[in-house]
Amino acid sequence: MFNNQKFLTRGVMAEIPSWLTNLMWHMVLTMEVEEKDYLQVFTLTKTATGQHIVHEQEQPPYRYELDVPCDDAINAKVFVIDDLTHSTMLLAEEY
Repeated sequence: MFNNQKFLTRGVMAEIPSWLTNLMWHMVLTMEVEEKDYLQVFTLTKTATGQHIVHEQEQPPYRYELDVPCDDAINAKVFVIDDLTHSTMLLAEEY
């Protein structure tokens, strides 16, 4: 799952720094779980020192948190959805 053609929506391209989209793709691809859910959820929070990232999936339960020092942190919720033919990264409000 998620080893197919990848797409970003216009909202992601406009609002999310490219280093962060690349990091989120990497986090999905390198998850150490028995099975990946078709829906991956990222909660991005701006902190005093940079970007706080919470990566979750529902089934089987998975949660990973990461803090990244940076100057261009954002607040957003991002979904990464795999439909077996391609994977799409989109803002929650674009769903």
